[in-house]
Amino acid sequence: MTTLIVLFNLKSADQRDAYERWAKEVDIPTAGGLPSVDKFEVLRAVGVLGGGESPYQYVEVLRVRDMAKLGEDISTPAMQDVSRQFQAFADAPLFIVTESI
Repeated sequence: MTTLIVLFNLKSADQRDAYERWAKEVDIPTAGGLPSVDKFEVLRAVGVLGGGESPYQYVEVLRVRDMAKLGEDISTPAMQDVSRQFQAFADAPLFIVTESI
């Protein structure tokens, strides 16, 4: 199974409440409900082990059943709208494609 990990910070610190509300109400139900996605989580980073600040404020973890199908799923008008909304919040998100070893 492929796991897509997205690391990002918000464009502005005052977006936290709006972003988290949007993530719960729009992003998680929509992206998590895609046929190609097995599980979708959004995590808020609270620090690094041993102390200190995380370089990223948020981590998204998508467990993907089928990457080809994901490409189809995210090309729909509904997901394109969600993507535009995400881009309004996220400052240079880093999308990492991983696989289990």
